[in-house]
Amino acid sequence: MIQGAMTALVTPFKDGRVDEARLREQVAYQLDQGIDGLVPVGTTGESPTLDFDEHFRVIELVQKQAGDRVPVLAGVGGNSTAEALKLHGFARSVGCRAGLSVNPYYNKPSQEGLYRHFMTLVEKVDLPVVLYNIPGRCGINMSPATIARLYEAAPAMFPAIKEAAGSCEQVSEIRQRCGISILSGDDGLTLPFMSLGAVGVVSVLSNIVPGDVAVMVRLAAENAFDEARKLHEKYFELTRSLFIDGNPAGVKAAMKLLGRDSGEMRLPVVEASSGTVETIRGLMKKAGVL
Repeated sequence: MIQGAMTALVTPFKDGRVDEARLREQVAYQLDQGIDGLVPVGTTGESPTLDFDEHFRVIELVQKQAGDRVPVLAGVGGNSTAEALKLHGFARSVGCRAGLSVNPYYNKPSQEGLYRHFMTLVEKVDLPVVLYNIPGRCGINMSPATIARLYEAAPAMFPAIKEAAGSCEQVSEIRQRCGISILSGDDGLTLPFMSLGAVGVVSVLSNIVPGDVAVMVRLAAENAFDEARKLHEKYFELTRSLFIDGNPAGVKAAMKLLGRDSGEMRLPVVEASSGTVETIRGLMKKAGVL
C-alpha cells in the first residue's frame, strides 16, 4: 500500500544544470527526517523543463540513493502516451516502486481517452501507476467513474491516486466507488481528505519540514486529529505563502533561506518576488522554521 507523507522533490539547479550534489543532499535530509516516500520530477520538480536525459538522471539518482528505505514514485506523466511510456519504462528499469502519471495536459482527452491512455501504460510496462488528477494544470478532471473503471480493471496496477482537484466531494465519491488509496495533492487539504479516508499526501511543504509533515500524517492515520490539527495550523499560513508566486518558486525561496537550495529556476517559471520572499521569511520565523 502506498501511503504516508511523500515529498514532491524540487529539482535543484546550478548555472542552468541539474545540481546532482545538492539533490543527493536533499534526498539524504528527507530520509534522515523520516519521510515515507519520495516523488522526483513531478510538477514541483519542474518536470516540463527537463529534457529526457535529465529526467532519467534525476529518477535514477533518487532511486539509487533511496534504495529500499522508502518508495520512490517517479514522475512519468506526459500528454503523449508514447512519451509517457518511455518515462514509465525507465522508472521500472531502475527499480522505482511506481510511476506518478498526470492526466495528459493541453490536449484535454475525453474520459475514454484517459482510460485508454492509462491502460496502455500498465499493459505495456509492468510497473504500477499512481494516477495524478490536477484539473487546474491539465484542463481536464478525471471523473470518479473513470478512476473506479481503471481500478476495477487492474487494481494492482493502479494502487493509488494523487487527488488535487481540491474537492472533498470528489474524494468521497472515489471512496464510495472503489478501493483505490487516495493521497492528497494539496498540503492544505491533507487533514480534510484524511478525515474522509485518504491515506497520505504528496507534499510540497515537506521539502522544508519533512519530519513534521510525516508526524501530522501519522497522527491523522491513527485518528488523533486534535494533535494532527496543531501541526496543520502551525504551518497553514506558511503553506499558503509558498504558492503566492506559483510552485516551485515559493518552496525554492524557502529552501534558499534555509541554505538547502540555490533558488534557481528554469524559464518560463521565475523566482519568487522580493515581497513574497519577505512574506515567506516572516512566516517561517513565526512557525519556528527559521
